[in-house]
Amino acid sequence: MTVTRIPAVELSPVVEGGRLPAKATAGEPFPIRATVFREGHDAYQAEAVLIDPDGHDHTIAPMVDIAPGLDRYEAWVMPDRPGNWSFCIQTWSDPYATWRHDATIKVDADIDADLMLEEGARLFERMIEGKALANSDQQGLAEPHARVLHSAISIMRDATRSNQQRLSAGISSSVRHIVRQYPLRDLVGRTEAYPLHVARTRALVGSWYEIFPRSAGAFQRPDGTWVSGTLRTAIEELDRISAMGFDVIYLTPVHPIGTTFRKGKNNTLNALETDPGSPYGIGSDEGGHDAIHPDLGDFDDFDAFVAAAYERGMEVALDFALQCSPDHPWVRDHPEWFSQRADGSIAYAENPPKKYQDIYPINFDHDPEGLFEAIHDLFRLWIAHGVKIFRVDNPHTKPVNFWKRMMDTLHREYPDVICLAEAFTRPAMMRTLGAVGFDQSYTYFAWRTYKKEIEEYLKEVSEQTPHLMRPTFWPTTHDILTPQMTEGGTAMFAIRAILAACGAPTWGIYSGYELVESVPRPGFEEQINNEKYEYRPRRWEDAERTGIPQLLTLLNTARGRHRALQQLHQISIHRTSNDQLLCFSRHIPGQFTPDGNPDTVIVVVSLDPHHEVWGSVDLDVNAPGMELLNAGHGGGLNLVDELDGMEYRWGASNVVRLSPWTRIGHVFGVEQQQ
Repeated sequence: MTVTRIPAVELSPVVEGGRLPAKATAGEPFPIRATVFREGHDAYQAEAVLIDPDGHDHTIAPMVDIAPGLDRYEAWVMPDRPGNWSFCIQTWSDPYATWRHDATIKVDADIDADLMLEEGARLFERMIEGKALANSDQQGLAEPHARVLHSAISIMRDATRSNQQRLSAGISSSVRHIVRQYPLRDLVGRTEAYPLHVARTRALVGSWYEIFPRSAGAFQRPDGTWVSGTLRTAIEELDRISAMGFDVIYLTPVHPIGTTFRKGKNNTLNALETDPGSPYGIGSDEGGHDAIHPDLGDFDDFDAFVAAAYERGMEVALDFALQCSPDHPWVRDHPEWFSQRADGSIAYAENPPKKYQDIYPINFDHDPEGLFEAIHDLFRLWIAHGVKIFRVDNPHTKPVNFWKRMMDTLHREYPDVICLAEAFTRPAMMRTLGAVGFDQSYTYFAWRTYKKEIEEYLKEVSEQTPHLMRPTFWPTTHDILTPQMTEGGTAMFAIRAILAACGAPTWGIYSGYELVESVPRPGFEEQINNEKYEYRPRRWEDAERTGIPQLLTLLNTARGRHRALQQLHQISIHRTSNDQLLCFSRHIPGQFTPDGNPDTVIVVVSLDPHHEVWGSVDLDVNAPGMELLNAGHGGGLNLVDELDGMEYRWGASNVVRLSPWTRIGHVFGVEQQQ
């Protein structure tokens, strides 16, 4: 630990003392914080220094005290490109601020007035000569600035003037303006630099749409047998999906599926000959993770799908599930990669009393080098076919040190590749998977249902853990259908879509959300007739009656229009008088937007899918983006609802009435006053 002359300690964002890089994203502002103090009473300053991958100071941002009395300082910075960045804190003694404070007191009290004024004059002489100047390569101040300071020196040394006149010359607005631009810095020191891994924007911001490609275009023959959809027929879905504003198309596994212990409809143990099996039971005589199921097509078809997605402004995310069916080629060729039972058989997956005979977990301890190379080759194969995003299935069931090595390798070799950790598990594992390199993380969003826990969770993922994990919000997945979704009908699907789309920069839905598919399999939090075990083509024309496709389109349009919804860190919770009414806002300051204008979005949503809800919404006038609520600016906000175009005028306190039959929520864009 480097202790500077003026100490800066307790820096953030720092992960494991700097042994692991903290997360940041190109184009997203984030806060750097530190505790800064010094001995005695002399003034000091602190600056956050953002260092680019080439080792150059990209930004030197003045820090402000955000906790008076606790010496906690903060500055917001923004990296402009991906790469391995770093940051440090620079501290220095501020002799001008010290002099101004002391001189004002002493001159007012007529104590050592001449001495204090002479000390000020000598400070200005140092500035003119360029000694200890900041932000300047000059040997001295430019002539216009030097002329102002020479005039001040002359007056400060003029004994014919009153002491107050002489002091005023040294603390005038013109002098202070120059000092702000070119401050004198004494005792300058920098802390050690701490690492940041800056990812491309898609690692933070995205709208995902999940499909089982075999269901797209599947149909049933008159004899009851099924014809699988293909990657080519799945291309036909892309126009509909991209028209709703989704920019990531997520494919469940596309590999051959084993037949030994294949699961049937609704996870039954005895599959019929016509059951397609779970795509997570990967591997057969037709190949393993490096092959495509023949029913879906071949690599030419896969390449065509990827190209079609890119033509529509979408990226392809591929499910990467490291598990094997008993028929996987690895079982035959590398039995050492699996756990052997006492009777010589390979251990299948178990979570007693549950048994998963169709899945063999991989044992990473018997041949770690061989497994690493094999899995590394799989990533390289699919990256070569245009995949830059991987949804990694159940990473928490594999060793963390394996993932650290793999994520380090992928980030080094393929900086654009993004890996999402599908880890619904304990917080420590979720955070650590993010810390060792996973770019995105599934979250507990689906299970946060009440007002207080939603508010707390929004604050947690935005303020407490963004340096460790970038959250993704999913109302449902093919594995998750929570009780609120089964009981709340269309209104709940709308509520959760608004919360997911506005609550996190990355959100996603599972195909069929538009149809409000919400019938659970008895005893489980998943859908009946689960698509994991059968073909499920859909009549998309029926979705129009729900209104959900239109809502998804409006939400994604709002996300594209508002930079505030494309950042994670700046969120404020606003008080409401009803526990079924939730309000929060997101904000990005103008210095971090291309047009120089700040952007603020206020979200108000009912949490009750069955009844009308009304109450007051009291906006926090001190929250970022709420400055126009101050009386000096007219005391109000001009709002436009992104969901219907209606305009509103809001003050600090407002009454809202929402219902599942008319309007379930608002997504307000704050109009900037001209």
